[in-house]
Amino acid sequence: MNDHQEFDYIIIGAGSSGCVLANELSRDRNHQVLLLEAGPMDNKLLIHMPAGVYSVFKDPGINWNYHSEIETGMGHRHITLPRGKVLGGSSSINAMVYMRGHPRDYDYWAKHHHLPTWTYDQCLPYFKQCESSDRGPSDWRGTAGRLGVTQGKLSNPLFDAFIEAGKQSGQGVTDDPNGYNPEGLARLDATIKNGRRSSAAVAHLRPALSRANLTLCTHALVHRILSENHRATGIEFEHKKTRMHAVAAREVILCAGAVNSPQILMLSGIGPTEHLKQVGIEPKHHLPGVGQNLQDHLSVSVVYESTRPITFHHAGNPLYKLLVGSQWLLTRKGLVASNIWETGGLIRGDADVEYPNLQYHFAPVHTDYAGTRVQLYQGFTTQVDQLRPRSKGEITLRSADPAHRPAAHFNYLSDPFDLGELVQAVKRARELVSQPAFDAFRGKELAPGAHVRSNRDLENFVRSNASTDYHPSCTCRMGTDPMAVVDAKMKVHGMEGLRVIDGSVMPDIVSGNLNAPIQMIGLRGADFILGRNPLPPFQADFAFNHPA
Repeated sequence: MNDHQEFDYIIIGAGSSGCVLANELSRDRNHQVLLLEAGPMDNKLLIHMPAGVYSVFKDPGINWNYHSEIETGMGHRHITLPRGKVLGGSSSINAMVYMRGHPRDYDYWAKHHHLPTWTYDQCLPYFKQCESSDRGPSDWRGTAGRLGVTQGKLSNPLFDAFIEAGKQSGQGVTDDPNGYNPEGLARLDATIKNGRRSSAAVAHLRPALSRANLTLCTHALVHRILSENHRATGIEFEHKKTRMHAVAAREVILCAGAVNSPQILMLSGIGPTEHLKQVGIEPKHHLPGVGQNLQDHLSVSVVYESTRPITFHHAGNPLYKLLVGSQWLLTRKGLVASNIWETGGLIRGDADVEYPNLQYHFAPVHTDYAGTRVQLYQGFTTQVDQLRPRSKGEITLRSADPAHRPAAHFNYLSDPFDLGELVQAVKRARELVSQPAFDAFRGKELAPGAHVRSNRDLENFVRSNASTDYHPSCTCRMGTDPMAVVDAKMKVHGMEGLRVIDGSVMPDIVSGNLNAPIQMIGLRGADFILGRNPLPPFQADFAFNHPA
């Protein structure tokens, strides 16, 4: 592309929402659309092999490889924070679990953040429009969308034991965690289609790349959004070591994620005035909420040895890798066509919570990392997330240099409530695995270990071992109060021609994985930008009582 070229829309970030918007906005051939991505094309074969997630999600060639600042509540550790730096963003390196969150999350947004257009009945039609689910059409599911969504079907006795233990423990089971009953253990959905990862790039962007009115520029590091008189006019970016500019006739749309979107706003002089001055940036628009309200899901893993060699530890054997890799290349089936985390679900830590506050992901293997190299062992892992943390952090700038990583202060476990829920999470996972369904498989408890019993010992275990489930969000939140960054249509407060449309606009993190909600947000954003009539709300029936 040429320097100072003009486009109608400039989209910063080819991640989960950016790919959706690039497709939607370029459908009208009269719209000239520029899509910028800091990373490369998604050409690595391992990206598209679902089981290849263990190799790609820490690959420095396609990953920002961020980490938190020292987290005092987590044993003074830096917590690793992989973020996709590749076409498709984090949807190209994540574990592909498709979860929408609980319907009550969105109704809470509407009620408590004064966002009446974000109730679940208004979001559900966009979830359905986005997906093509192999579960078949229903009030809750769509089958004609671009995003391939497949229910886990890999056979393993440990998956069956996990579901049966849900019944035996009273924690509950469900046929579809995104359907009528969002609570209980289930076979999870994954963003996989025909045995391949269905990333946002594959599902939404690639079908649009042949359009002459869509320009994709990879390896493009955005320096700042240009503005005049509180209106975004374009961007300044670096491409192949050359400083370039692009003009936006209509809008600049920031889709860089919960870490990079607030970073780019602040680099552009939009954010907390005093902080901008401290790092040598001229303030252009005081917006104190930029970078604030950072939220994430913390998780703990309860790990057991398996007494039977039925786990997926064989996948670490080079000969076995060759066998299953060849099977996938020829048939798109087998172990490589699975994301491994095929079962899980939403549960309550105790009877007093209004709706599920914990989430399971279960894998019939025990994994560990030596650097970026994965090691597999004969065991099984029950990972439990705390879904609605009270601890909140912030993204700040370390300097005015766009090449410097921003500082991520999560303040994990700064609210004592969160530590209590994660202790509760370990107890619930132990309760689950103690059920008769696991009797034939349950070996030694490897983590936390049978000796870790008291609440104090469990608290120490959580502080030393809990980690992110890679769901940073909420740093440019929607709302109407002075700390909100965007309005209900994701327009930046006090600016014209500028929106943020990604996971950073969530006012509160949802109770589940974030990729599906972010794509829904992207679809809704396209309607707002183009002035299209919204999809009609749909009031589906849901079971919100305790599981049977």
